[in-house]
Amino acid sequence: MGVLFYGSAEHPIEIDDIALAHLKVVIATKLRRNESFTLSWQHDDGQPRGRSTIWLHPSIQLRFEFDEPTPPPLDPARIHAYATSANTSGGVLIPEEHVLGPSVRQFVNA
Repeated sequence: MGVLFYGSAEHPIEIDDIALAHLKVVIATKLRRNESFTLSWQHDDGQPRGRSTIWLHPSIQLRFEFDEPTPPPLDPARIHAYATSANTSGGVLIPEEHVLGPSVRQFVNA
């Protein structure tokens, strides 16, 4: 399981390593180009009902932490799907099954 730390957020976003590795490519590419976008997730059963969204911006501190030391193979189609989503007004929406942590659960974009 990987963890995405963003700014001074109270809770990190816990995402499986494979999904986070794909997200990292898209996020790094967008932020390198000074392009901001949103990332949203649905709260899990242990949280109040609803969802959260963060605005990813190049000036806000961001850190990716992976459980596995070896990077997983990347699927170009998955990267393309995340990048296409990042270019919409809805931002990146990660499939629910890829969020593993107790603090968040994400919802499907398709």
